[in-house]
Amino acid sequence: MTDLRNKRVPNRPSKEAQLDRIIRVDHAGEYGAVRIYEGQLAVFGDHHPMSDTIKHMKEQEDVHLERFNKLIREYNARPTLITPLWHAAGYALGAGTALMSTEAAMACTEAVEEVIDKHYAEQIESLDDDEGALAETLEQFRLEEVEHKEIAIANGAQEVPAHGILYGAIKLGVKAVIKVAERI
Repeated sequence: MTDLRNKRVPNRPSKEAQLDRIIRVDHAGEYGAVRIYEGQLAVFGDHHPMSDTIKHMKEQEDVHLERFNKLIREYNARPTLITPLWHAAGYALGAGTALMSTEAAMACTEAVEEVIDKHYAEQIESLDDDEGALAETLEQFRLEEVEHKEIAIANGAQEVPAHGILYGAIKLGVKAVIKVAERI
């Protein structure tokens, strides 16, 4: 049996293109996550019962973003051109859901982190054995995203009225932004 992982296969991007896309998309995603939490914190302020929890999640996202800032340089990857869109949209999503309710803000976190968990898992699976360090980074971040999703559920994410609609719309939006960031 032939090992095809390191051979050029039709419709499979080169290793360099694959790594560029992974780092570009994840950098954009972590930037967006930071902006979502900044929007939520702008609405909730420092004295809301969820503020410390959201600050904790944002601090983890800050670490993720800083790591991807370094990986962009390390791999000479191209950042996405949609960063200005994520700047505004991420903040608006965070602030908008926080204005709706604590539960809506948590449903936002639940939906985003659900998509990111699966996204990171697929990326890890696609990496070759010689990208172990990147795979380890992605796995560490994936586990922290799962933690965020569990925090959101424990804090009422699924109790928001019309949870399925809000959750589904946010998941759909995140998946769309991932597809755009892969290409642009």
